[in-house]
Amino acid sequence: MRTIVITGGTDGMGAALARHFLDAGDRVVVIGRSRAKFEALQQVPNNRAEFIAADLSSVAESRDIVRRLRSRYERIDALVLAASFIRQRRHVTAEGHEASWILFFVSKYLFVTGLADRLGAAARPIVVNTAVPGARADAIDFDDLGMSRRFSFARSNAQQRRANELLGLLATGHDPRLAYVTWGPSGLVRTGFAGEVGPAMKISAAVLGTLVGTRPESAVRPIIDLIDTPVPGRAAYRGAKKRPLVTGDHDREDIARLVQVVEHELG
Repeated sequence: MRTIVITGGTDGMGAALARHFLDAGDRVVVIGRSRAKFEALQQVPNNRAEFIAADLSSVAESRDIVRRLRSRYERIDALVLAASFIRQRRHVTAEGHEASWILFFVSKYLFVTGLADRLGAAARPIVVNTAVPGARADAIDFDDLGMSRRFSFARSNAQQRRANELLGLLATGHDPRLAYVTWGPSGLVRTGFAGEVGPAMKISAAVLGTLVGTRPESAVRPIIDLIDTPVPGRAAYRGAKKRPLVTGDHDREDIARLVQVVEHELG
């Protein structure tokens, strides 16, 4: 029986993945905000399902979840990083960090590095990071990761995506057996919209998602295939289509610098 950990597993694609792997007989650990939604995704009581409540825009809570997972599981076969909460404007958390940067990269960094040995204990380990691939190689502002001086939604999004691609270098460098995939859907997905955004974006997402969006159960089929047949090394996908990895002249130096800055800022 595999152990599958899914962040953001109570809504949309995360919930669809949780249902699938529970039906397949796996143990599934769901990390999210709402226990009620977790209970709703289970059609019958299931002793292979575990829920851990967390706000992953909190560094302290992310670290605590990693500690709890380490204490409970000697092996993790698949780690799916799918937590999402969209903010169009810069938001500073009670810890003093920019919320989107923490949620969309730093929490993932803490999970991938903190659970490296648990993934390493699996026969065919895989990390699926739902960070849409393809950001520019120079998208990271190393001198201002929290974008306190010049924040925009587009710049913030590109920085997070590029950082998550570089995280794959760190992870697969540590364990060449690991499959590390940055993945984004091929189009709109018919799912709930969690975030603090303007009415135009919210209405557009709701209307277009309803009209042309893919059902979550269909959208996650490529992720299921990747987890069932992982290939060691880094890869990038949009839906089921493999995409080229973005490479820069200084990727190794960039991930080393990113780790140094993040670790310094986290103390």
